[in-house]
Amino acid sequence: MDFQRLFLFLIFSFSVFMLWDGWQRVQHPVVQSASIAAPSIASAPVIVTAGVASPSASAVLAQQKHQAGQKITVKTDWLVAEINMVGGDLRRLAFLQHHDAQDKSKPFVLLQEQKAHTYIAQTGLLGTGLPTHNSTFTAQASEYQLADGKNTLEVRLLATEVYGAKVSKVYVFHRGNYLIDVGYEIENIGTNPLSSSAYFQLVRDKTPPEGGSKFVPTYTGPAVYTEQEKFQKVDFSDIDKGKVKYPQSTDNGWVGMLQHYFVAAWLPKDKVQREFYTRQLEDDLYSAGVILPVATIAPGQSAKVSVPLYAGPAQVSLDKIASGLGLTVDYGWLTIIATPLFWLLSFLQGWVHNWGVAIILLTVLIKLAFFPLSAASYRSMGKMRVVAPKLEKIKQQYGDDRERLHKAMMELYKTEKINPLGGCLPVLIQIPVFISLYWAILASVELRYAPFFGWISDLSAADPYYVLPLIMGASMLLQSKLNPVPPDPLQAKLMQIMPIIFSVVFFFFPAGLVLYSIVNNALSIVQQWYITRGLEAEAKGVAKA
Repeated sequence: MDFQRLFLFLIFSFSVFMLWDGWQRVQHPVVQSASIAAPSIASAPVIVTAGVASPSASAVLAQQKHQAGQKITVKTDWLVAEINMVGGDLRRLAFLQHHDAQDKSKPFVLLQEQKAHTYIAQTGLLGTGLPTHNSTFTAQASEYQLADGKNTLEVRLLATEVYGAKVSKVYVFHRGNYLIDVGYEIENIGTNPLSSSAYFQLVRDKTPPEGGSKFVPTYTGPAVYTEQEKFQKVDFSDIDKGKVKYPQSTDNGWVGMLQHYFVAAWLPKDKVQREFYTRQLEDDLYSAGVILPVATIAPGQSAKVSVPLYAGPAQVSLDKIASGLGLTVDYGWLTIIATPLFWLLSFLQGWVHNWGVAIILLTVLIKLAFFPLSAASYRSMGKMRVVAPKLEKIKQQYGDDRERLHKAMMELYKTEKINPLGGCLPVLIQIPVFISLYWAILASVELRYAPFFGWISDLSAADPYYVLPLIMGASMLLQSKLNPVPPDPLQAKLMQIMPIIFSVVFFFFPAGLVLYSIVNNALSIVQQWYITRGLEAEAKGVAKA
């Protein structure tokens, strides 16, 4: 196989690999380890001991009445939340620091309850007469707002129709933070000890978020993290088939729902026994949650249980909040390369305050790192270009005798000290870097709506006017002119149409990645032209001598 054919094969393989990599992320999430049986659904609340809830607790967890109740609004500097008095559920959550995917004049809404889309945070208590997410609560006000100079805002709800206990559901919102503390204060006003457990769950349909691309799909669905099994995705289709597997009971970890750029997750404290679960509910809804024990409460005594809810942008820095939470930024199997690349990109952005300029600087640094390999590649291609007339003569001399033709070509390569595969190694090495940067740009919320210059207002989205892909195609065409012309007419035609094919493919790629490709091609053209010119001048000098 000669260099040109191998080069074409590498380009084709790379294109197929990119499509396969994106498809694999959606169709085949990470394989899980231990299984949990799907519990049967009963019709009434059950008595639960002070330990982790038994599987029969699914009777309460599966009920989804979605009653219309009184709503209260909570406003902080970062969030606008809406709590329904039925269950005290968090049924709407808007982020003031992030724009809507379709309308930049509106804040992004993560949690919501509409006819076409449901995504809410529910909690409840499991025990005789205790409030669930279908119980009714009351509040002292209909609107709450974080006051100036205050760092926290408490919203207290009182459960009605509770027997033998006084139960308050408490939300605590924080200034400049996406963490919301959600918990219960339980006072036993009866004459017998009170045993219960608390559940915290996220309920969602499997509708992907708006603004996503079918060409480059991203994962939407539940995820579970434990120190034993690490980060595991739980696909909706696996829940349907009962194939989900993860640690049933542990004393660490969290459970959440992922979608492109954003995550909501319940984060119980470590060293507290818990049970994770995922279930298929009615109306094409799915739940992912955790059950925590509440210590037995003696008559006249009280107990508290609280779990932080993180609902906000997915970022690598979330590991500071909870172990493994930063893995919700999915860089794929090349995380080991993508993570330092994005760290360097973030550092450059902090210096120049423009993500597009940071991408350009990062491209230059990557090009410098690969400079020796690129030089060897272009020197090999340059020599191939110089000896192209000799190769043509050999082809004419031996005609259709493939064996003698191949032998004569190898002798020529040996005489001219040319490695026909010398240009392949740099391509192979740079492909993982390209894919890593692709996922770093696609998965990082920091680049969402990040402007560059002019019409490029979102580096994470495709160029709306396809200017950058066309420029990249032109740069590929110019670069192909510097490469040796393939002796095979079919290969030559393929090399001519390859820039057009790549331009069309890049129509759907993030503008930031296309920008990287343009800058990389421009630097490659300059380097290749300089090396090729030197080799041609050297060859002319030898010919004259």
